[in-house]
Amino acid sequence: MSNFTEVFAIVEGATEQLFIQQILAPYLAEKNIDMKATQVKTLNKNRKPKKKGGDVRFARVKKDIGNHLKQRTETYVTTFVDYYGIKEWPGIDSVPENSKPDHIAKHINKETKKEINKQFSKQESNRRFIPYMSIHEFEALLFSDSALLASELGINETEISDVLTTHGEPEAINNSPQTAPSKRLEAWSQRVSKTKFAKTSTGITLAKDIGISKMREKCPVFNAWIDQLETIVEAQS
Repeated sequence: MSNFTEVFAIVEGATEQLFIQQILAPYLAEKNIDMKATQVKTLNKNRKPKKKGGDVRFARVKKDIGNHLKQRTETYVTTFVDYYGIKEWPGIDSVPENSKPDHIAKHINKETKKEINKQFSKQESNRRFIPYMSIHEFEALLFSDSALLASELGINETEISDVLTTHGEPEAINNSPQTAPSKRLEAWSQRVSKTKFAKTSTGITLAKDIGISKMREKCPVFNAWIDQLETIVEAQS
C-alpha cells in the first residue's frame, strides 16, 4: 500500500460511511487512493464520547479534522456532509440567495478551508485538507439513474424523470420536508410497499448498481470532489 495515497473521510452518518467503504473506496483504489471513512464523533452532556454520527456541527467536525491532520503528514483529510443537514458551519449564513448547487458548494468549501487553515496551517491543511459539502443527503446520488431507481421502488420511471426535468440534475432537487430527495424516496416507498426506504441496505445496494461513474456524470458537485482527490495522485506522480 506504500504507493497509495491515504485519505480519511469524516462523514455525517452510517450511510455515508457504508457508501465510501463499499462503493467509493474500491473505485478510488483503482486510482491508487486508499480512502477510509469515520463518522463524526459526538459527546454526551458530560462531554464524554457518546456515539458517532447524527450531529454535524462544525466545532465537532473541526476537532476530528485536526486529529487526523496531526497524525501523519503524508495523509489527506476530506469531509462528506450535506448542506441541508448542517446546523452551523462556516459560510452558511452568507450563501448568496438563489445560488445553484455548485455555487453553494464552492462557497461553503472555500469558507470551510479558510477556517481550517486558521487553526491547522502548521499541519499543511491548505495542501492536505479537501472539504466536500454535498448539497443534499446521500439519497440525491440515487437519482443518477432514473430507470434503476424506478425499478427498485416499483414506480413508473416518468415520475422520477419529471422530477429531474423540473430541477435539471439530482443535486438541484429542491429541499423541503416533502420534496428533498430522501423525502421523495420515502413517499414513493410508502405508497408502493408501505415500508420505509432503507437507505443503509436498499440505498447502498442501489448505489452499487448505479456506480460511481454514472453519479459523476449526473452530479457535478460530487464529480468535482472526485476530481480533486484524483489530482492528489497526479501531483505526486
